[in-house]
Amino acid sequence: MHANTVTEQLTPAGRAIERDSFAIIDAEAGPHAYSEEQWPLVRRMIHANADFEFNGLTVFHPEAMRAGFAAILQGHRPIVADVEMICVGLSAPRLQHFGLSTHHYISDPDVIAQASAENSTRAVQAMRKAWRLGKLDAAIVGIGNAPTALIELVRLIREHGVRPALVVGMPVGFVSAAEAKDLLRTVSEVPWITIKGRKGGSTLVVAAIHALLSLAEAAQRQQAA
Repeated sequence: MHANTVTEQLTPAGRAIERDSFAIIDAEAGPHAYSEEQWPLVRRMIHANADFEFNGLTVFHPEAMRAGFAAILQGHRPIVADVEMICVGLSAPRLQHFGLSTHHYISDPDVIAQASAENSTRAVQAMRKAWRLGKLDAAIVGIGNAPTALIELVRLIREHGVRPALVVGMPVGFVSAAEAKDLLRTVSEVPWITIKGRKGGSTLVVAAIHALLSLAEAAQRQQAA
């Protein structure tokens, strides 16, 4: 059995710690209803937060894993995030291996000005800017902070035919966070991965995308064998 070389920790000590952590999670998590493809993603989310409640809170569109693999393996896709934290948290070498690029617009002056003019949020205007720039179609969209970004993305999907390859929608918070994720779960047109309830955050989006990258590298190696 050959290990991944791009999407694992860079040192033997780091790899050992990560693998031991995953083994502890597998032992302590107990039974779960996730598929063989889905569980490594949920496990990495548990690893990112030391929170076993994600075993059960994490929900997948039926086509989510297949769509995520396909987008990554085809490569040269944008990853559009609601906040810079996701872009910073994603491993540059892992993204580079698949030719993926990250984009966020929430701090752009025109986004801030438009949000003020329309009395909306920067997150809403950032999603609209990504749409105008043509960055959302065929993209992986990661939303970990702003529920309004996710609500706006669903609107763009339904009213304007925007078609991301995959939405990783996990905004955290107390105002509209659970409702935004519930709304995403009603979407059938686009694959998604989300969480029930108020929990979420950028670290979980990063963990989910890193899990997809790791699984995609394993698939890539199998194809090359």
